[in-house]
Amino acid sequence: MNEQTLPDLQPPRFETGGRHLIAGFGGRFTVDTIAGIPALWDAFIPHIGKVPGQVGGVTYGACCNPDGKGGFDYIAGVEVQSLDGLPAEFRTLELLPLRYAVFRHVGPIATLHHTVTSIWNKWLPASGMESACAPDFERYSEDYDPVTGEGLLEIWLPVKERAGAQH
Repeated sequence: MNEQTLPDLQPPRFETGGRHLIAGFGGRFTVDTIAGIPALWDAFIPHIGKVPGQVGGVTYGACCNPDGKGGFDYIAGVEVQSLDGLPAEFRTLELLPLRYAVFRHVGPIATLHHTVTSIWNKWLPASGMESACAPDFERYSEDYDPVTGEGLLEIWLPVKERAGAQH
């Protein structure tokens, strides 16, 4: 996808996120295997509302552990109170209270990668900020419908001031 085909984004809001413990199904992906993420969600969706210690109905798609070569771990999950009673096949991740640039994705889930690419390749380089080297994540509202795209879907990118950035 080249620069000219990337969607324009609404300016982000900035928030300090809280501490959240996320639990769900995870896998290792690359740009070439990213199409497998929907299958991960398909496997996890029947567990939503039944996860031991689940907090609310918001779901998370968290990207972490990048290898610098395009590989990363992805967890489709929900917030939990603790690790107690979680099934052995669940993966967990702690999201820390960092400063985040929060973007709203508008449109069908199939175009989410366009929004994410625009954030990383267009907005971030022009922002005077850089990634805070922590997990970034998608946050899906309780009423989010992946078929219609109705409901709130946000991308939370941990950011910090770029060293030497001029304002």
